[in-house]
Amino acid sequence: MQLKKIIVALLVSSLSVPAMAQLNKTATEAFLKRIVKDRATAFTFEYLAADSGRDVFEIESKAGHIVLRGNNGVSIASALNYYLKNYCNSSITWNGSNLQLPAKLPVVTQKEHHATPYKYRYYINYCTFNYSMCWWNWERWQQEIDWMAMNGINMPLALTGEEAIWQEVYKEMGFTDAELDKFFSGPAYFSWLWMGNIDAWGGPLPQHWKDSHKALQQKILAAERNMGMTPVLPAFTGHVPPAFKDKFPGETVKKTNWDAGFPDVYILDPGSPMFDKIGKRFIEVQTKAFGTDHFYSADTFNENVPPTNDSSFLDAMSKKVFASMASADPKAVWVMQGWMFHYNASYWQPTQIGALLKAVPDDHMIVLDLYSESHPVWYNTNAYYGKPWIWNMLHNFGGNTGMWGGMDSVAHNPAAALHNPASGKMAGIGLTPEGIEQNPALYHLMLDNVWRDQPLNVNDWLKTYARRRYNTHNELIDQAWQILYHTVYSGGPTEGAPESIIVARPTLDIAADRVKTKLNYDPAKLIPAWDLFVKAIPQVKPTAGFRYDLVDLTRQVLGNYASPLQQKVARAYQEKDLAAFRQYSKEFLALLDDMDTLLGTQEGFLLGKWVSDARSNGITEGERNLYEFNAKDLVTLWGDKDSPLHEYSNRQWNGLIKGFYKPRWEQFFKLLATSLQTGKTADLAAFETQVRAFEWKWVNSHDKYAAQPKGDAVKTVARLYEKYRKMI
Repeated sequence: MQLKKIIVALLVSSLSVPAMAQLNKTATEAFLKRIVKDRATAFTFEYLAADSGRDVFEIESKAGHIVLRGNNGVSIASALNYYLKNYCNSSITWNGSNLQLPAKLPVVTQKEHHATPYKYRYYINYCTFNYSMCWWNWERWQQEIDWMAMNGINMPLALTGEEAIWQEVYKEMGFTDAELDKFFSGPAYFSWLWMGNIDAWGGPLPQHWKDSHKALQQKILAAERNMGMTPVLPAFTGHVPPAFKDKFPGETVKKTNWDAGFPDVYILDPGSPMFDKIGKRFIEVQTKAFGTDHFYSADTFNENVPPTNDSSFLDAMSKKVFASMASADPKAVWVMQGWMFHYNASYWQPTQIGALLKAVPDDHMIVLDLYSESHPVWYNTNAYYGKPWIWNMLHNFGGNTGMWGGMDSVAHNPAAALHNPASGKMAGIGLTPEGIEQNPALYHLMLDNVWRDQPLNVNDWLKTYARRRYNTHNELIDQAWQILYHTVYSGGPTEGAPESIIVARPTLDIAADRVKTKLNYDPAKLIPAWDLFVKAIPQVKPTAGFRYDLVDLTRQVLGNYASPLQQKVARAYQEKDLAAFRQYSKEFLALLDDMDTLLGTQEGFLLGKWVSDARSNGITEGERNLYEFNAKDLVTLWGDKDSPLHEYSNRQWNGLIKGFYKPRWEQFFKLLATSLQTGKTADLAAFETQVRAFEWKWVNSHDKYAAQPKGDAVKTVARLYEKYRKMI
């Protein structure tokens, strides 16, 4: 009998240890101290078992403390965030936080219990690692992991440091550093190297980067796992170094081209004998360095069309890709981005999608419906033919800075899909933006779906959002946000935000090359929101969030105004009115100067900060210069001087306007003025050559730009409002 009691006790103990291990006491205590600092002692946390397998949290006042309960670190962090938002009127966002803890913390009069209906809350697009994250140090990653945890994210994509893993695998296979230099891209272009689109551009990649970012990834993964997250690591998709075809002539290697101005890359055929070997070895080396949570990202045809639409080919290829994962990790789950099903919709018909997906067991694949808020694919694929899938908001393309989004879609559609019988095995929601640190309201609206299964009321939500962000309730601000809701946040047909004509290569046309300038709302209807924000200035204490939003809205209004002003320039030129041409071109250039000054008041709009962060990763002047080139090239040319992707990642930033966009327009206006003065037709073809030479010289230059904000945002907005309101 005594022995039986001991055995039962041991069994109970063995069952309780894994559950408690999900709540890392040291990590959770450190998290609390980072967020609420010296008030951390006012909070305690306790383990709470999951609710029927679902993450759960509770908040309660007890013995003079705020008790946070949850089944893991993410749940505890979400409990804290819920308390800060709903009891302390606080807000923690990318673009300006407001943390106002009263001397006596508000009491939770009745215990609150919340469970999420979503098993997975996914975060990060491949592209986010470059358009936003590529220069981040550990401190910035720690902030993002805390933000992720507070917003309930438990399934982050984790790609940092992968170059070190690939270097080890390929060196084992006999590749030299010189051969790998023709494979590894520069840091700003890793996403497209990982996705099999490009080789080498922006390189050669220094060894210090590989070593330092392997160490950084180990810290990132430890922090994410300590909070109870399950990171998604990459797997092999067939992309091999150019030298592979010569080193292994017996293997089947196919050329493919991204059709974006870059040379062909080489893809190892999944039927080739070495495919399994490389895929297995990659995961073995990666697991040794980074551990595993058994989730692996692999996208075999990202923006590339397969060589045939034969369903048997797709079935065999899918089986091979999964087998290369499973041979190293029998618990492997393939996390597939569904972007290609939208991007190449003419190819990916039901037969092709079904062949690709059905080749893998249902419990070993999760599909990311990457663009659910605008182009849901799940609805036309029988919910991905029985695979678990995740509803995502993509929203941003290229890290562009325009105010834009569809609030109604993200407020209503996740819950609608969840309760739709046709949604099959919908298992989560997530964020998959190409770039972050913009449009914070839209992202927090989306994230407020995590702990609920019913739609959000946008009108009510905006009032609480503004109150938390600005630390006050203000009727003028509430009216302004209603205008924003029905203009910039009313959605629209464009992929990403419409942009200002100022970021386009100079033109007389309103439809610019590579830049979408058509608005999906009447710009005149946005201006009253600007009026209301400016009118509210004396009534609102300028929190960091208020200053950011005031600057962002002013930037949007002025950026919109640039289009009709540019068209005045164009008409004056076409009518051969030199005096009017000079007047309007002068006003246009002055507008660029004013926007540059305005954006210089906010850290999030500084080219100098982006470049400074890039250079800080280097340990030699050569490395620092390489990273600066990567940073500047990505947000301008996206390639060489003839790149067809120029302006894809355009940003309305201080330094970029005055140093890059304005000189282009100055050169253009000088050409047109000379044409009017001489009566000779302007040689626009010659100008195109001239401006490309200027751009290439600029991305290779080392001009200094402010890395710290300068000036008073509120006073600057007031001055520009006084100057431009009547004009507009």
